[in-house]
Amino acid sequence: MIAGRTTGLHASVLALNRHYAAVQVISAKRAFCLLAKELAEVISVEERSYQSLDFGQWLEISQIKASLGDYEEDADWVQSVSFAIQVPKIIRLLSYDRMPRNAVKFNRRNIFLRDENRCQYCGKKFSLHKLSLDHVMPKSRGGPTSWENIVCSCLDCNVRKGGRTPHEAGMKLMSTPSKPSRSPTMQQHLDSSKYRSWKAFIHGE
Repeated sequence: MIAGRTTGLHASVLALNRHYAAVQVISAKRAFCLLAKELAEVISVEERSYQSLDFGQWLEISQIKASLGDYEEDADWVQSVSFAIQVPKIIRLLSYDRMPRNAVKFNRRNIFLRDENRCQYCGKKFSLHKLSLDHVMPKSRGGPTSWENIVCSCLDCNVRKGGRTPHEAGMKLMSTPSKPSRSPTMQQHLDSSKYRSWKAFIHGE
């Protein structure tokens, strides 16, 4: 086993299409399946340049690093019975031509991610089981279920607000709710230094 390393199979990997446009974030397990089937290649980013590597080349580099004990601080690894392999940060799908979808899914998880698990009334962060969703303009008064009218709220603030508007309840929103320009999951990774190499392939970064 690699000392201090987790299996890494659930680490995140950015998948690019054939034209190097970011498509989606996938698990390391899925990425390795695509690499093993020769449906994808690794994109290794070093400073401002990058190189393409097939699965065999990436495995060889990983084995050299492992033999030298060269484990980067933010790298994830997978340890098999006979070898260790580093989880790539980025892969490129060799025959996938579709462009990424611009639509951001409107769902509970993405709202929590957009609002960073922070109650938009009291400003405090909470674990998921202590959070709920609130209609800024109450649903009973015609308020829509949309990005612009739903916010993350702690249970206490939700009860306090009840079926009133924030103004009526004497409460103030931390920020005006709006639809994210990109997937909150993608943005969460971009905000981490661990995935800084993704920025070169994501429009607007």
